[in-house]
Amino acid sequence: MSISLTLTEDQHRMLRDHLFPGDGKEAVALLLCGRAMDGKRVRLIVNDVHLIPYDICSRTSDSVTWPTDILPDLLDRAARRGLSLVKIHGHEGVNRFSETDDVSDRELSASISAWADGPHGSAVMLDGERIFGRLFDEHGGFPAFDRVLCVGDDIRVWDTTPVTDFVPEHGRRIAQSFGAGTFAALGRLRIGVVGCSGTGSVVIDQLARNCVGELVLVDPDRIEPKNLNRIVNSRLEDAEQQLLKVDVMACSIEELGFGTRVETWPVSLFDPNAIRAIASCDIVFGCMDSIDGRHLLNRLASFYGQPYFDLGVKLEADGVGGVDQVCGTVHYLKPGGSSLFSRHVYSIEQVRVAGLMRADPAQYRALRREGYIKGVEEDRPAVIQLNSLIASLAVNELLARLHPYRLDPNADYAVHRISLSHGIYEYEPDGEPCSLLARHVGRGDIVPLLDMPELSVKAFMV
Repeated sequence: MSISLTLTEDQHRMLRDHLFPGDGKEAVALLLCGRAMDGKRVRLIVNDVHLIPYDICSRTSDSVTWPTDILPDLLDRAARRGLSLVKIHGHEGVNRFSETDDVSDRELSASISAWADGPHGSAVMLDGERIFGRLFDEHGGFPAFDRVLCVGDDIRVWDTTPVTDFVPEHGRRIAQSFGAGTFAALGRLRIGVVGCSGTGSVVIDQLARNCVGELVLVDPDRIEPKNLNRIVNSRLEDAEQQLLKVDVMACSIEELGFGTRVETWPVSLFDPNAIRAIASCDIVFGCMDSIDGRHLLNRLASFYGQPYFDLGVKLEADGVGGVDQVCGTVHYLKPGGSSLFSRHVYSIEQVRVAGLMRADPAQYRALRREGYIKGVEEDRPAVIQLNSLIASLAVNELLARLHPYRLDPNADYAVHRISLSHGIYEYEPDGEPCSLLARHVGRGDIVPLLDMPELSVKAFMV
């Protein structure tokens, strides 16, 4: 069973300021966390931070006692909303749970077990930075978190397994460039990629060659002859056999032999099983053209506290060799920040029209003919050189977030835009939090899924 905790950089900053007020005494807070649970993994995503006031606690340099009469209201909220409760306090220099912590956590576990279904747990912030933690199990044990992710302009990953000096030969260049710690972090990450065509196939290949631990691939389509000049590692034989794109990608990764584990979902992202599979990931890449798909993935990443890299390419050609525009974008979207919608990548009306085209193509075409709706582009040309450029920019953006190497802070690079036809490269910082999605950060598994009735059909987990 893999266990992780994810929080935003703003939540981390709030906890750091409260847990380390500068007086040398311990303090405590309670976290209400959404969940992503699939039987193999438990992801806890911080939804709300409740700071316990100093003046109602008994605080010393190595312990903190707080009144449990604040628990009923929080546990009632947790029970009604399907949330987990995690207690967190601070340690100065002590990178383990103390015997006092063990006694306190057993008492807390007993107190909350009758109020709200678990899992629940406990965590420690060490020296105002790294966080480690553990769950409470029904047998009185404390299974440890495998990792904690802090997601913001940077992506910080704190693993319980120490980084070793051993780096396989095929990983030496990565470790030499970005450090053994970044190489180790890549090997423990579970990354979802939605869309395995032009940009997606290049992203998948580069992530595998950077020795990412697990990849979850979502794409319902099969290889066709028209795909072969833009999907890396695809062959004429694959098109003749009409193989699934996810299977072709998985086969190429297995043949590479670097140890990346692959999970494939040959379905649309609008399939509840695909949503749950992507929800189990630490990080997601969106390599889709469809507006409603991009909007859905942005919503999903908000619910499950995931950093989201969105790729878009555009080649405007007349079909006989004339080219008007060749451009592409990479968006980095952090939970609680701006969204593709608030960045004006699309409008809600365009989401509605794209959804109609997906759900009822005949009705969409009829309304478009009659002039009731403005159409969305159903098929656009794409070439591998443009796809590869944008995909490489996105993977480099992931590495920059894991291992900040730029001269300027990552906060300046929320959007990258390139126009090859106009000779333009520009970047810009994040905007204001999206009023549509920011309120959903950390809600996790709810019914209906993602608070969308369209997804209310119960998913059957394989």
